[in-house]
Amino acid sequence: MHKINNLYRLYIYIYSPSGISIYSTVNCYQTIMVNNLRKFGIAGLVIAVLLMLMVFSTGCVNNTGAKTPTTQATTVFTAAQTQESTPAATQATTTVAITPQAAAGSKIIKVSGSTTVLPIAQNAADAFMTANPGTNIQVSGGGSGVGVQQIGDKLVDIGMSSRDLTKDEITKYKEFVVSPVALDGIAVIVNPNNNPVNSLSIAQIRDIYSGKVTNWKDVGGKDMAIVVIGRDSASGTRTFFTDTVMNKTNYVKTQFEKNSNGAIQQSVAQTPGAIGYVGLGYIDPTVKALKISVNGTLVEPSVKTVLDKTYPISRSLLMITNGQPNGLVKSYIDYILSPEGQKLVVKEGFVPLP
Repeated sequence: MHKINNLYRLYIYIYSPSGISIYSTVNCYQTIMVNNLRKFGIAGLVIAVLLMLMVFSTGCVNNTGAKTPTTQATTVFTAAQTQESTPAATQATTTVAITPQAAAGSKIIKVSGSTTVLPIAQNAADAFMTANPGTNIQVSGGGSGVGVQQIGDKLVDIGMSSRDLTKDEITKYKEFVVSPVALDGIAVIVNPNNNPVNSLSIAQIRDIYSGKVTNWKDVGGKDMAIVVIGRDSASGTRTFFTDTVMNKTNYVKTQFEKNSNGAIQQSVAQTPGAIGYVGLGYIDPTVKALKISVNGTLVEPSVKTVLDKTYPISRSLLMITNGQPNGLVKSYIDYILSPEGQKLVVKEGFVPLP
């Protein structure tokens, strides 16, 4: 302690429980106490120190004017503190105290099935989750057969299908509710390299897929072997193609079977002489979509021709639920059916509902 013109500066070292020493200085004008200090010697010094400590704890300030470390240690537990300075226990309490809206939005929706419907479902899920934080919509493919089976077994909340339910499925799953979400045309595509064929009739397509026609020269093309690529047995697109084009005729045994629209599109693009079929949303510059000859009129696969029903290979795209959809499932399907959701349908190359 030093005297500076009746100002006594007390240097105090306090050792905290954590072992960290806290250093502070205290300036106090205590003239009466100091004047008596010399009279009482060491006892007076002790009394003076005690008095200084009392003053220190009741309002004297340090040189910088900042709060003392003890006060700081208390304030970090207050609600006014930022997240960076909040102790872990306080952070944990804040995390648990979620709002009812956030709790309701933490539900998970599982969707599976048709790879044709998949891009619609996925893009709608992304937009829906962005608009509804906390919602988790998990979309996977596998084919329409997988979607019907999994919704029937209640493994998912929504099954996607690019074909109508069969009579057996309707009988087995009486609680199914089918919601059309879009329309689609099945485009017949070929490898664009060195293939001048631009159109085929339904009968010619059937002959190719049954193995009756094996060379492009037999349908107006070059002398080149036809590589037939189709879907696997779980595919709703294959089922619809079988009913609409093949008329129950068996497929050629040399057909390469793929498990998705994307796989067919890629295989046709990479294989000279190849032919395949995909949903409208999978047409791109790497393949050539053929026009279909209908009573001598060539009809291009497009949104317009599907809507006006002049394109002969078109269908509805479906979402299936166990009973009437409700809660978050209903909100998600309603979003797809909304004007904003139907814009996503068009963006993916499919046909909006009329």
